[in-house]
Amino acid sequence: MTAQVETALRGPEAYALAHRVIDSMQQASVWPTPLNYELWLHYVSDPDSPLSREMQRLLAGDTPFTEATAEMLAAEFLPRGRLSEEIRDVGAVLNRELAAVAEAIDNARQTQAAYGETLTSASEKMQGAEGTTDLSAIVSTLSSATRRVQHHTSTLEKRLESSNREVLRLREHLEQVRRDAMTDALTNLANRKTFDEQLARLCEEAETDGKGLTLALVDIDHFKRFNDTWGHQTGDQVLRYVASVLGRIARDPRVAARYGGEEFAVIFPGETRGTVEAALNAIREEIASRSLRRRSTNDDLGAVTISVGFAERHVGETALSVLERADAALYVSKRSGRNCVTDAESMAQAAA
Repeated sequence: MTAQVETALRGPEAYALAHRVIDSMQQASVWPTPLNYELWLHYVSDPDSPLSREMQRLLAGDTPFTEATAEMLAAEFLPRGRLSEEIRDVGAVLNRELAAVAEAIDNARQTQAAYGETLTSASEKMQGAEGTTDLSAIVSTLSSATRRVQHHTSTLEKRLESSNREVLRLREHLEQVRRDAMTDALTNLANRKTFDEQLARLCEEAETDGKGLTLALVDIDHFKRFNDTWGHQTGDQVLRYVASVLGRIARDPRVAARYGGEEFAVIFPGETRGTVEAALNAIREEIASRSLRRRSTNDDLGAVTISVGFAERHVGETALSVLERADAALYVSKRSGRNCVTDAESMAQAAA
């Protein structure tokens, strides 16, 4: 899902957008299936996108909008659809390779069996052979059978060598597909699904080994203003800039992710409040220290600032609970004037 669509869904106009999507689908006589709804969500919220232009072309004709049409559009324009298509392609190639190897092995097995029968027959004939002519014929038969075995063995070796290269190539491709499935395409940070999985896993590990874990949520201040003033491409530039700073400072074992829209998340495994707060303030100060310029026109965009809320995990606390406390701290940062870092624990102590 594009940053523009995510931003629209997380803003005050989200419900109005949902109504427009349903109304548009009804006008087109299209059933509101999950896939159709996702396509129409892009169509309504981002009318200038390649997907929207293709949908406009299809809807302008007399061809009905079928499930096959929806799947075709998803495969071409939606990241998840393209990913599924890639996985299917890799699976098809791998199946063909396995079938070819199985055929080569079966041919070699049949040739070996035939060779064994030839040897048995030759042994019986040699026992009753009378003279050089009979022996010469037997030797000729054995030589021919041996050449056939050598040929099939050589063919099998070449087929296995070729398949080994193809399997290695497929393995590399699948690894790239796996990385793509875990990564946000715009920012190259971990995506929301990866973040959710990592947070759950790291919370379980923290509970087991007794080490600390701190979670931070980061929100770009006044991000809608960048989009409204300069356009969504400039908004994407701002997202990539913030992500680059987060990604550099939040290196392994820390986990930086795009949480949704203009919001990011950083997991600090084994780190406590003091260390994390210093790191978050360093991120905040570095982001604000640079004045961005619009790439297409070199216009001055001004400084970008972020608001941050973070929470250190308590013993026995779930991932969802840590997330909720960090989100509450982020809300306090935004309500307190933005461009600041709020600690959920300090916030709770102040309220006590």
